[in-house]
Amino acid sequence: MIGLAVLFSASRAMHENATVLLQKQLIWLVLAVVAGGMATVVPLERLRPLSWIIGLGSIALLVLVLVPGIGVRVNGAQRWIGLGPLRLQAAEFAKIGLLFVLAHYLGSRPRQIPSLFKGFIIPCTIIGLWCGLIFLQPDFGTAALCGVVAMTLLFLAGTRLLYLIPAGLAGGILFGVMVFLDPVRWRRITAFLDLEGNKNDGAYQLWQGILAFAAGGVQGVGLGNGRQQMSFLPEAHTDFIFAIVGEELGLIFTTGIVLVFLAIFLLGIWQLKKAPNLFQFLFVQGILLFIVFQALINFGVVTGLLPTKGMSLPFISYGGSNLVLMFIFTGFLINAFRSWERPVWQTPREL
Repeated sequence: MIGLAVLFSASRAMHENATVLLQKQLIWLVLAVVAGGMATVVPLERLRPLSWIIGLGSIALLVLVLVPGIGVRVNGAQRWIGLGPLRLQAAEFAKIGLLFVLAHYLGSRPRQIPSLFKGFIIPCTIIGLWCGLIFLQPDFGTAALCGVVAMTLLFLAGTRLLYLIPAGLAGGILFGVMVFLDPVRWRRITAFLDLEGNKNDGAYQLWQGILAFAAGGVQGVGLGNGRQQMSFLPEAHTDFIFAIVGEELGLIFTTGIVLVFLAIFLLGIWQLKKAPNLFQFLFVQGILLFIVFQALINFGVVTGLLPTKGMSLPFISYGGSNLVLMFIFTGFLINAFRSWERPVWQTPREL
């Protein structure tokens, strides 16, 4: 609801029709509610045999988005598949496939996880396939997010640190080299390191976001009274919508949003001890990590703690694909927690 209210406020200054963005977001919201509702009723164990099919479907989406004529290119990135007036971001839904495949694979062979080949090389190959296709779009941030979440799941599953630490270092170095070789992304890094010196150039968006927080103060200037969305702050309704929340609703609301994400994570961690098997444990943990890590990255970028990266704030930023994904993730969480609370009929062991 906060996202819709702030989106309406921001869209008034960007479009002659003040409801154009709100109408599109409401369409996505209806789809998200339907998809999330379906995710709450289908037991995870019934979906588990379809893990590889779901994974192949997500890989197909990542391949299709790279095909000329099917994938839609915006600002030099080819990340979307056109569906009439709507656009589907393939990398968002690929996260579901990655979680299903990785959790199913690791959950099916818990005793082989400490081994080099079956417990490390094969899972890393799976992770590399997903991240590599996302890199080609190019979408460095989502690829890095998927890689970090997946490697964290390997650690939680029991993969040896002897394998994970060198792989993590190698991945970090490779990511740094790729950023260095990309002029646009490297410019973001250098601008981030000297914010005030680049506030009219490479760090303009971040500087305007910080000004929005400063203007809002504790109570905010009031919903609809913000000035940053009036063409001062680029992408005010998407990646930097948290700054608009800070300007119009103030510190109280921004702190409340942070606490909500913290509550989701802590409550999820508390429930994980009830997971009936490794598959459900890793799947639900992966969902929590995707939601919270994405929120943390957005908070860090908007407040100047991290270099600028286009990553939406879950549930709040404008954008349909991520909204639908977050509702699906929430549906799976409700599904899992509800089933874990139910009593299970067990027969006594024969002596």
